This record gives sequence, C-alpha cells and structure tokens, in this order.
Amino acid sequence: MTNEIETLDALGLLCPLPVLKARKRLKSLPAGGMLRVLADDPAAIIDVPHFCTESGHTLVSQDTVDGHQIYVIQKSA
Repeated sequence: MTNEIETLDALGLLCPLPVLKARKRLKSLPAGGMLRVLADDPAAIIDVPHFCTESGHTLVSQDTVDGHQIYVIQKSA
C-alpha cells in the first residue's frame, strides 16, 4: 500500500459528476488507496458521504476550505 494520496479536482462540476468521477478514479486505485476529492457543488456534502456508505469505502475526512469541500476517501478492500 502506498502513502500517496491522489487528488481529483471536481471544482465547478455539478451533481452527480463529482461522485461519478470519484467512483471512476477509485476503481484504478489499489485497495486501501486514498483519494482526495475537491468539490464546490453544495450537493456533494450529501452525495460524497452517501456514495462512501453505499460503496463500502471509508470517508476519512471532510473539510471546507476557501469555499470548497475537501473529502479524503479510502478505497475498500
């Protein structure tokens, strides 16, 4: 497992694109891989945690910085 965190810039994208792009990027990561998602869609606050719950991935953190959200997702095994 690598300690690197990949970043997905979903700024400016509206629902459901941030989640769809996160799902696609997570597929290419190894189990335990980490993905940082940057989003400014207000719906992402609901959509990203829901996606993690439904897909079994772990939402490691959720922050708001400079008017956008930053989510860190760990891919499930």
